[in-house]
Amino acid sequence: MSDGVYSWRTAPPRPMPRPIQATVSLAAMRHNLSRVRQCAPGRFVWAVVKADGYGHGLANAARGFAAADGLALVEFDRAARLRREGWDGPLLMLEGAFDPDDVEQALRERLALVVHEARQLRWIEAVRAPAALDVFLKFNSGMNRLGFMHDAFREAYARLAGLPAVRRLTLMTHFANADLPGGADEAMRRFAAAAEGLAAPRSLSNSAATLVLPQAHGDSVRPGVMLYGGTPFAARDAHSLGLRPAMTLASRLLAVQTLAAGDAVGYGSIFRAEQPMRIGVVACGYADGYPRHAPNGTPVAVDGVRTVTVGRVAMDMLMVDLDALPHARPGTPVELWGETVPIDEVAQAAGTIGYELMCALAPRVPVRVVDADPA
Repeated sequence: MSDGVYSWRTAPPRPMPRPIQATVSLAAMRHNLSRVRQCAPGRFVWAVVKADGYGHGLANAARGFAAADGLALVEFDRAARLRREGWDGPLLMLEGAFDPDDVEQALRERLALVVHEARQLRWIEAVRAPAALDVFLKFNSGMNRLGFMHDAFREAYARLAGLPAVRRLTLMTHFANADLPGGADEAMRRFAAAAEGLAAPRSLSNSAATLVLPQAHGDSVRPGVMLYGGTPFAARDAHSLGLRPAMTLASRLLAVQTLAAGDAVGYGSIFRAEQPMRIGVVACGYADGYPRHAPNGTPVAVDGVRTVTVGRVAMDMLMVDLDALPHARPGTPVELWGETVPIDEVAQAAGTIGYELMCALAPRVPVRVVDADPA
């Protein structure tokens, strides 16, 4: 797919009624994957592509991470699609089978299955050789969502290790607090105790652990948000981690208004001008995936100059301060997030995380896919 070709999410290119557009960079994805390999040299890398490749498009993620050792996701229909579209490498189903039919699909399509609860274990015990399944046995190290506790984990290992239908068995866990200093210490201690003496590879690290906890890299790592150029840390930005944004959301000014002192703008009149000022109206709103709860002062860039939002985000529009941009007029470009305004800054201002904004990109937003590095 060459520059300018639209992703599978969109209809064929046509005149757009609105100027908003997302751009997905495959070059940025490849760069971020290379950062994973720099941080975890020699480890098997599972690139996590769940949730439609974190909102970037599953097919785009498969292309951007073509050099990954395997892809990881939760949706069985998407796994089937990856096989149909030519991904022949390993696929890991992070939540395991949801019913016995999923186990049958895993056998047909060579999907590795996480096992985190007793039903899944029984479904795999019902599989007869010469079938061959790769299984990831999940330990609950403190997240308290999925996984076996200490004794049940060791019992499940003994049962799975004795099954002829299990080709390869890996031990895994998922960290709740790897983004905090010392936050993974107790989880690692619990995992080490539960896995003591068990002869199997280990997989522990999410993005945060991949970046800063080499002692947790084990045999394979499972990075997610860092692959798309987002930071897993509240106090460290993606640029400082050597990451590049894979998604840019851009639009243009629809109109320019001049406010007098005391004038309000937008629903609820939550912003009122303290003195005469110019504002711009941008073709982007919460129906495009921009957070409605983003407050006054959320960062945005107009014609490459950083400024802030004013007033309440509406369904199709938001407003920005143009006092520092006297040249701005209808048609002037606006970056909602991307290179100039990191997505994590927008998310922090809106009281959420970059992951949510990536995944919330609305279907009505056209997606342009670019493959080359910027000139």
